[in-house]
Amino acid sequence: MLIQGLLNIIRFFVLGLDNAGKTTILKALSNEDINQIAPTHGFNIKNLQHEGFKLNVWDVGGQEKLREYWSNFYENTDALVFVIDSSDQMRLEEGGKELDKLLGEAELKKVPLLVFANKQDLVQALPADEISDSLKLNKINDRQWSIVACSAKTQEGLQEGMEWLIKTVQDK
Repeated sequence: MLIQGLLNIIRFFVLGLDNAGKTTILKALSNEDINQIAPTHGFNIKNLQHEGFKLNVWDVGGQEKLREYWSNFYENTDALVFVIDSSDQMRLEEGGKELDKLLGEAELKKVPLLVFANKQDLVQALPADEISDSLKLNKINDRQWSIVACSAKTQEGLQEGMEWLIKTVQDK
């Protein structure tokens, strides 16, 4: 965590499969319009303010062809946010494999992990505890982690997740 004046800067990535809701979460946290979101072909950088912290957030596209480039952005990462589409049970295993790869990266070793179980506003969404079991999060023992049920559309759970993330990075 870098300190610039009295403002703490936290740098983190928002990763996950395409269509998980990464950009929508960031726009919701920025109080921007979320009604027309286009797929991210590359990356977006957002600077957010939250409770005295400046958050330098990198939202990197999750299409399969872009995932091989994720590693280009790992340097100086304070935290990792991985977004799961809770309503897409068909891709849960694929998301778990990508998360496992990320957790095995040397540059991300010991970096706190927040999993947003997004799209909880949809009736077919799996609850966060089932997603946690499917992703085998309880086997993660080399870093602090949390899973938070959320909906980028209703903003439910987003503040809770961000507060955990900031507190965890700050305590680290």
